[in-house]
Amino acid sequence: MPDSGMTLLRLTDRGLYCEAGDFYVDPWAPVDRAVVTHAHGDHATWGCRRYLASAAGRGVLALRLGPDAVIETLDWGEPVSLGGVRVSLHPAGHILGSAQVRLEMGGEVWVVSGDYKTDPDPTCAPFEPIRCDTFITESTFGLPIYRWPAETEVFAEINAWWRANAAEGRTSLLFGYALGKAQRLLAGLDPSIGPILTHGAVERMTTAYREAGIPLPATTHAAALPRKADREGALVLAPPSAEGSAWTRRFAPFSAAFASGWMRVRGARRRRALDRGFTLSDHVDWPALLAAIDATGAGRVWVTHGFTAAVTRWLGERGLEARALATRFEGERDDDVEVE
Repeated sequence: MPDSGMTLLRLTDRGLYCEAGDFYVDPWAPVDRAVVTHAHGDHATWGCRRYLASAAGRGVLALRLGPDAVIETLDWGEPVSLGGVRVSLHPAGHILGSAQVRLEMGGEVWVVSGDYKTDPDPTCAPFEPIRCDTFITESTFGLPIYRWPAETEVFAEINAWWRANAAEGRTSLLFGYALGKAQRLLAGLDPSIGPILTHGAVERMTTAYREAGIPLPATTHAAALPRKADREGALVLAPPSAEGSAWTRRFAPFSAAFASGWMRVRGARRRRALDRGFTLSDHVDWPALLAAIDATGAGRVWVTHGFTAAVTRWLGERGLEARALATRFEGERDDDVEVE
């Protein structure tokens, strides 16, 4: 691949800026034109004059940004020219509509990953490796300790936990981020075990997924159930922000669990006083991160959102030009509410 040394993006006080095309990628402050990888709050900021995003993710992005947001969309791989920069969006496999941003100018190709995973997920388009000269990657779980178990094993554990709780008369309270994680959980649950109830934030996003054509098991908004008997043997999906709130007490007696990549580390579950922790992440683990970087063929890698020092050191030792980008959002933490 050519290596002209062209810098298509630079870091500014508003985020990654493409001067040639006069747009930002995932800015963290309002700008005139934002190219947005996906609808999570640490990537899609409010108040921009215009947004460019994937057609697949328009519905959830509009829910997040509100009815006044001006959102233009592209189909996967569809190119558009912005100031002479050829821009296209490609699946990132993170959540519904999550995209990688490919920029090309003068024979030079840059790719911004956004958040991504390479594991299969029936609720979004699979990750697409893209050859490029410069790759800007997240590193949320960029340490060797983070290695994910097979998804089939995780869902077998979740369903067994739910089944045991139902047999003992307990409600199963499962925490997962309202956008993306909750819908992935829904896709793997066994609805024959019992009813599936949802927190309002989860139900809102789940409705958007259904409207986008993603098949999911039937759910009932928990607030619509007037009787305690209607909740017996149920599994309740709720965002982490509901943990320990008065809202959860209506489901007593219950067993509480959290589905997250952070559950891979012993102690994360104890800090949250949970009964169970299930290791399920919508980000790449350490081996998948390294494999994804290798698949790009990039000689230059910028690392952001997470364990940047560890990843840049590993890449540098293997001869790549690696740089850590300090951004306003430094990656998901185990106490974050809506970023996985």
